[in-house]
Amino acid sequence: MEKIESFLSNIDLIKIRNVFLTIVIGYIILQAVLLLIRKVLAKRLSLQWKMLLNKGIVYAGIIIILLMVLETMGVSLKALLGAAGIAGVVIGFASQTSVGNIISGLFLVTEKPFEIGDLIKVGDKMGSVYSIDLLSVKLKTLDNLLIRIPNQTLISTEITNVTRFPIRRMDIVVGVAYKEDLKRVMEILKQLAVENVNVLNEPEPLILLKDFGESSIDILYGLWFEKSNYLVVRNSMIQAIKETFDREGIEIPFPHRTIYTGEVTKPYPVVVKDDK
Repeated sequence: MEKIESFLSNIDLIKIRNVFLTIVIGYIILQAVLLLIRKVLAKRLSLQWKMLLNKGIVYAGIIIILLMVLETMGVSLKALLGAAGIAGVVIGFASQTSVGNIISGLFLVTEKPFEIGDLIKVGDKMGSVYSIDLLSVKLKTLDNLLIRIPNQTLISTEITNVTRFPIRRMDIVVGVAYKEDLKRVMEILKQLAVENVNVLNEPEPLILLKDFGESSIDILYGLWFEKSNYLVVRNSMIQAIKETFDREGIEIPFPHRTIYTGEVTKPYPVVVKDDK
């Protein structure tokens, strides 16, 4: 009896050792394959394809290692694969959305409407592309929130890529009073664009008399700049416009409202206080 128990104990130890070796060797081989692919395809594939390929290899490697571990433990793979086939049919019907997301993800990577790091706008949501996965795309918003958008949604939704190109244009609507000399105002705006080191001279700034506003003539002021300088250009130009207009005596009007209490009510009381 003791010999049998000793024999069974040795068998268990052998299985545990073999399982451990299978996991360790499988992990080493998987890491070697990933390293080899990164070196070989580092300059040939985009960041999106590298990410998807890396995840695909990792998932496939884990499945292969798991099957080898089960075989080492003496589990019948034929019966397991048969059960997996039946389960696969059931899961397939239940996961049509996931399959659609995977196919949509492949279309997104192939079409390349955006890349990792791009700032995109989807509906009312905006953020930089944090990761592109098999089922979804994750965005990091400007206030550091994470948004997950299914790939199927992105395929069927209008996407605006804000930072696709190295330069972009910022449109500022400048309102001036009707009494102002528009030629003089336009010359001042041109000079402000020239003086700002972050505003590009080519393409030239766009200065367009846009509309007759309610209390002002609206001028569309379009400035070209490198996409990384958005905040610097916006803050510096608005500040420069305000300071220059104040110095030159150019009025930036604002809406005025009249308070009316109705004919049947008492006059609206106005109290003037003397601070002296």
